[in-house]
Amino acid sequence: MVDRGIFDSGCSGHMTGNKDQLEDFEEFNGGSVTFGGSKGYISGKGRIRVGNLDFDSVSFVKELGHFNLFSISQICDKQHKVLFTETECLVVSSDFKMPDENQILLKVPRHHNMYSFDMKTPSPAKGFACLIAKATSDESKLWHRRLGHINFKNLNKLVKGNLVRGLPSKVFKNDHTCVACHKGKQHRASCKAKLERLITEPLHTLHMDLFGPTSVKSINHASYCLVITDDCTRFSWVFFLASKDETSGILQTFIRQIENQLSHRVKIIRSDNGTEFKNRDMLEFCGNKGIKQEYSNARTPQQNGVAERMNRTLIEAARTMLADSLLPTTFWAEAVSTACYIFNRVRVTKPQNKTPYELLFGHKPIISYIRPFGCHVTILDTLSVLGKFDGKSDEGFLVGYSLNSKAYRVYNLVTKRVEVNLHVNFLEDKPNVKGVGYRWMFDIDYLTDSMNYIPVSLENQANPHAGCFIFFFASEVTNSAGTSQTPKSIASEEKDEEVELIVVPSAVKIPEEKD
Repeated sequence: MVDRGIFDSGCSGHMTGNKDQLEDFEEFNGGSVTFGGSKGYISGKGRIRVGNLDFDSVSFVKELGHFNLFSISQICDKQHKVLFTETECLVVSSDFKMPDENQILLKVPRHHNMYSFDMKTPSPAKGFACLIAKATSDESKLWHRRLGHINFKNLNKLVKGNLVRGLPSKVFKNDHTCVACHKGKQHRASCKAKLERLITEPLHTLHMDLFGPTSVKSINHASYCLVITDDCTRFSWVFFLASKDETSGILQTFIRQIENQLSHRVKIIRSDNGTEFKNRDMLEFCGNKGIKQEYSNARTPQQNGVAERMNRTLIEAARTMLADSLLPTTFWAEAVSTACYIFNRVRVTKPQNKTPYELLFGHKPIISYIRPFGCHVTILDTLSVLGKFDGKSDEGFLVGYSLNSKAYRVYNLVTKRVEVNLHVNFLEDKPNVKGVGYRWMFDIDYLTDSMNYIPVSLENQANPHAGCFIFFFASEVTNSAGTSQTPKSIASEEKDEEVELIVVPSAVKIPEEKD
């Protein structure tokens, strides 16, 4: 027994009682071990070489006497595999693979350097699995239909866990030929986001999308917003349009300007299948410049996810700023533009961990001048000729930042216009009050003056709209002689052109006609 070794699956480590078997022996106090109801002490360790195997860290336990115990778990730690048969035990290399995994009858997990399992559980859900017969294709389809077209994974769980009675103990295989399941359960294919970006050059790929028409036009009469996002830096640009027809012209001008400014070429533009992007003008322009156009699939906006997500981000930010500033919805374009301007300077782009502004222009942005959207301001009047004791400034609101000059965009409550001005004082502590600052929207005098209306009085005439006032709106019309006339001369001349007729309730206060 002195020269014989025993493979022990219950042994947590190699041990021997024969000091002469050990090479490179080192004495040390390794503590106590128990075996066969006896107790021994580890007084050293060494190495035993048998054939092509080296057994390292073999503990010397004098109390073992002539026994040599080799741990299966310690052999496996060296990436070897141990296979026990009826007549022998085989130690094979890590490259060895089972010819057929279905031939495995039982798998016992390893715990604390020993291989053990719970014998009270006949078919544990984890740890090992039993080999069972496979069901035929027809039998699998039959039980699949019987159980309401249940998922095959769930069907096999019922068998393995022995959760029901009456179901054959077989493995049911899904051959994906059930047409009813495709009709009833088919869903959209997933469009997973890329974990890493392969584009490292600015302007290589531009994502773009157009949202609108909005329910309320902006103060500049815009109903659509074009959002363009660079794939590499995530820098965004916004443009506001009165109609979709303007998209092609704006895109062509933008691409020429941005290529010249950044010394990079646009190679790919990605958009949806909208006619504003997919038309003859854009195809001809991109063909001449060698730009590839990529389109998302019809009714699959998730394929244009970068542009769609930026749209949502800008709209949510604009909605939030309008709610905070208490400005009317007509300022939505200014809010979107401001949100885009700020996000380009404060958002952090992964994986570079830098702002889009720094990635595009190469230096960090300055944000110390940024103020709350819609905050009260006083605007120095530099245009009017003022008297010695006239006020020097007008009141207004901050509605953005100029992209072409070092100045602010402010709404002047006196001129009722958006101005670009640097000479602005901010009143950030002054609270916004709903209804103050935009009463002009509901001022009938200002509204009718801007529309150039003519009041018409009705006397001694039967009219189905009795008790109402009728206004004719026209900025300029042409009479029968072909000459242009102002609206005041319409009543005395013959006219061929139709004039818009608007009927309003008599409760509306009509301003007096101006001289």
